[in-house]
Amino acid sequence: MTVQKTPVIALDCADPKSLAQFYADLLGAEVRPGPTSDDVDVVGVAGVKIAFRRDAGFAPPSWPRPEDSQQAHLRIEVAAADLDEAEREAVSLGARPLATGSTSTSTSIDSGIHTGDGFCSARLLSDPAGHTFALVPADPSSDPAAVGG
Repeated sequence: MTVQKTPVIALDCADPKSLAQFYADLLGAEVRPGPTSDDVDVVGVAGVKIAFRRDAGFAPPSWPRPEDSQQAHLRIEVAAADLDEAEREAVSLGARPLATGSTSTSTSIDSGIHTGDGFCSARLLSDPAGHTFALVPADPSSDPAAVGG
């Protein structure tokens, strides 16, 4: 029998309380104390949790990343019709749009998700501590309300 486990994404940062508050505001979630004084958790719908851990030597990730490197990022799903508003909201909370290469100021990236009129674009940003995250169109078939469930 497999023991139940809860995966939690943990982000290192210099100031876990302020970064946790950024994500709580962005996701409509709740900030809670973590297991130690250097940890803060954000708990959202369905118990989804992101943890933030103080790292005194924290150095923000770089973008664009070096050739052939992989960098973890958060994927935040949003209704496709709400992508522009979600991006504006994130920026108003302190996120920074990241250029993706198609133009020097574009934050739109090909998410590979098809809609009736072609591809939707994700929006690539960095949080106040420099971690990248993407706002991506949610798959309507994964929303029980969208499929009558």
